[in-house]
Amino acid sequence: MSIHITSAPCCWGVDDVKNPHLPAWTQVLREASAAGYRGIELGPYGYLPLEIETVAQELSKNGLSIVAGTIFDDLVSAANGDNLLRQTHEICGLISRLPRLPTEPGQRFAAPYLVVMDWGHDERDYAAGHPERAPRLAPADWTRLVEHVRQIAELSWREYGIRSVIHPHAGGYIEFADEIEQILRDIPHETAGLCLDTGHAYYAGMDPVATLLRHSDRLDYVHFKDIDRQVFDQVMGQRIRFFEACAAGVMCPIGQGVLDYDGIRQALAEIGYQGYITVEQERDPRHAGSVLADVKASRDFLRGVGFH
Repeated sequence: MSIHITSAPCCWGVDDVKNPHLPAWTQVLREASAAGYRGIELGPYGYLPLEIETVAQELSKNGLSIVAGTIFDDLVSAANGDNLLRQTHEICGLISRLPRLPTEPGQRFAAPYLVVMDWGHDERDYAAGHPERAPRLAPADWTRLVEHVRQIAELSWREYGIRSVIHPHAGGYIEFADEIEQILRDIPHETAGLCLDTGHAYYAGMDPVATLLRHSDRLDYVHFKDIDRQVFDQVMGQRIRFFEACAAGVMCPIGQGVLDYDGIRQALAEIGYQGYITVEQERDPRHAGSVLADVKASRDFLRGVGFH
């Protein structure tokens, strides 16, 4: 397999750009490089600056390239449609003009990608990981979500040559197995691909290996996480938001949790996946002091089981 492991600012607790405890973006790039990564995601909209020369200079200084940008926002509300398209323009306008990562033979679409995730609904946030009690969208609301994803994906590809990938995410309205099946029926592969996240799959009650195999025909990009089973069992018994669970330590370095990474590696080999996989370990940014050790531990573990 020609698979390269990259990183993301969420490993440093960067999920909400309004959080006053976020580390400087220059620190994140510096530590990602120090841990042995050569690619990194842009992070949530507004974290890294949108000035191309500034970002390109800092990436070059640290030997990094951008593997993906992110739209992590409310995909449901009609009032948010214009904002989503503005973000698409600004994010893709940046990442499409930065130096590209190499494209491996067999890689379906060249990096960087635009990762599209739904977020911002209390009623789902408190039901993250609980498919039996999580409310589902009314048909009209789901249709609007689908239309927003379609508009984002068509714009990113038509104007910037950036492939959009749909990322099921705990606490959003695309999380559980039935919602993944539905979004893949409603959005054809020629419009957008799929970014499966092993940790979010497990959190949502799915087997990550089986989920990778089931959706292999749509899989354009992958995220890796691992889960501390003891913390997971505790938070599943609480009324807790997803990122509160992350702050409690539900995510851990790759190889130190419950996920079967031998099985995941075998599944990726079976489906012929090539290209890039991003490691994520969401946390409270106030715990950023342990990030460098954790992201290096994840990198070293994955190298040991056959990932580059």
